[in-house]
Amino acid sequence: MIKRLVAIALAVSSVFALSACSSNDGLANQFKSGDNKNYIAGDGTVIEFAKGSRVPAVNWSGVTESGQTLSSDQLSGVVVVMNFWYAGCAPCRAEAADLVTLNKKYGTSAQFVGVNVRDSAATAVAFDRTHNITWPSIMDSASGSVLLAFTGVVSPQAVPTTIVLDKQGKVAARILGRFEKGTLDAMIARVVAEK
Repeated sequence: MIKRLVAIALAVSSVFALSACSSNDGLANQFKSGDNKNYIAGDGTVIEFAKGSRVPAVNWSGVTESGQTLSSDQLSGVVVVMNFWYAGCAPCRAEAADLVTLNKKYGTSAQFVGVNVRDSAATAVAFDRTHNITWPSIMDSASGSVLLAFTGVVSPQAVPTTIVLDKQGKVAARILGRFEKGTLDAMIARVVAEK
């Protein structure tokens, strides 16, 4: 009888604890909504890290849609704009034109890199062709290794997420969800201008 009462008490307390944890979690609530939009949208939250307070760089690598290997080591000394995306994500499609514009604006001052979290290489290539994307995308759906590399540093918890890395590979800024073009432009400009 005592064991049964303890089990019931534990079950009830677990339900209350879980409901309390998720009631204020917008991402969890989107997942539970069951609206079948096929993505968890961020809220556009911007986080920037002062140069002296950035955590050490993480190593990442993966195979791109063209079959080439791309790694953090290859981009040492370069500002990197990483965009986590996939073709079926409506906000990803909506921000593609702004990414193309910013990529052209920054030219050799910043390297854009996509991290495709769901698609096949063929789907990514078709998306690139449709949206005039010229930068590489790592195909991360099978391993999730690039996504996992940033977990605990600045987790890309939603798609799209855009991360700006400084010339040492440290996370300088993150936008969780669809970005405002002017906001991302200003973030990139600040990191590019760093001495």
